[in-house]
Amino acid sequence: MVEITHRVRQVAGEAGVASGRVVVYVPHTTAGVTINENADPDVVHDFLKQLDLMVPWRQPFYRHAEGNSASHVKASMMGSSVTVLIESGELVLGTWQGIYFCEFDGPRTRKAHIKVIKDE
Repeated sequence: MVEITHRVRQVAGEAGVASGRVVVYVPHTTAGVTINENADPDVVHDFLKQLDLMVPWRQPFYRHAEGNSASHVKASMMGSSVTVLIESGELVLGTWQGIYFCEFDGPRTRKAHIKVIKDE
């Protein structure tokens, strides 16, 4: 999990939007994006360990030829996008929240698209 909050803040700030929303979209089937605590790195550690317990890398019933079924399941659990409100030119995130790009089948070259939408 790679925290990308700073990049999302940068893009939102450069857009100069006082009120609106920002969408972060990950166009990959084995990666996702989520919002979670960013103050204590142990949360990310615990999060990833729990995902590994719930969705082990190998299962006798997996049939996907590439051998990365667990990555697909984890990516779907996280989702491919998050939306964050912008108010007074700032992201509306809780005190401890951060935006994370979640890589489940890498390292690979990946993209996260960030779109700022101004309120009308």
